[in-house]
Amino acid sequence: MGGRSQVQAAGASEADAAGLHVSCVWQGKTLLGECPLWDVRRQRLFWIDSLGKAIWSARSDGGDAHSWTVPDVIGSIGLCEDDRLIAGFCSGFGLIHLGDGVGEVEWIGDPDPDQADTRLNDGKVDRQGRFWCGTMNTNFAAPNAALYRLDSDLSWQRIDDGFTVSNGIAFSPDGERMYFSDSRVDRSYQYDLDSTSGAVSARRAFVDTTAFAGRIDGATVDAEGRYWGALYQGGAVGCFSPEGTLLRRIALPVSCPTMCSFGGPQLDILFVTSATFQMSAVECAAEPMAGGLFAIEGLGARGLEEPRFAIN
Repeated sequence: MGGRSQVQAAGASEADAAGLHVSCVWQGKTLLGECPLWDVRRQRLFWIDSLGKAIWSARSDGGDAHSWTVPDVIGSIGLCEDDRLIAGFCSGFGLIHLGDGVGEVEWIGDPDPDQADTRLNDGKVDRQGRFWCGTMNTNFAAPNAALYRLDSDLSWQRIDDGFTVSNGIAFSPDGERMYFSDSRVDRSYQYDLDSTSGAVSARRAFVDTTAFAGRIDGATVDAEGRYWGALYQGGAVGCFSPEGTLLRRIALPVSCPTMCSFGGPQLDILFVTSATFQMSAVECAAEPMAGGLFAIEGLGARGLEEPRFAIN
């Protein structure tokens, strides 16, 4: 299901239009595509279909796509030092070995065993090799979700709580600032991060997306420290300064982009996943590329190599 379908970046500025290219590089239909990650070692992109219980991988052009089924709803993945994947599932944290079409899971534990209406959602490995993952209320109904940090000894710490849907986790290039979004209430935050201990402090407002179409879902940071967030139900990716100013908005041909990250051989392609699970049949017919994987080229920005989860 590879191939490239070139589309114009609708709404792009004239300056962008000359060099900006938005392509649907994989036209599969994920229910909830999430967590694109470029593996520098393998020179391949990984992403997930969260509700479809699958992990996907392809070349940067979307070709040679492979998938692995997993036994549970999967919220996020991260790369490991030993080429396994670390993941946040509905049932808790797990390490994944990619076998022959099946992701074999070594379960670590459930950080929220007494919460029947939450599951792990957005997650990302920080510059020191720790996996940060937040939960979400599966009914979007209550602020009983929390943010966790999984350390290299496979123990976890509850870092903050009072959220509804955890999203938007990213880290500044120097590893001293963490970004986090409670997407259901249109609020994004910054924390100061102690890179040695993993402690966070000084939570403060970053972006209030009530002023925009869409809300920040998954996100990444480029080498210059700018924050790129998929604007779910807003049909775009937004680029924000470290102070929270909207610098750029890149329109997409789908209304529900879910997460973005930089990859490709030069780390200069912004890959964006998308979703269909909240769309009607009529809406899906109007957006034939919904659920696909997109590549934005010509941004003039580069990402950073994805850190790997370090296991003692």
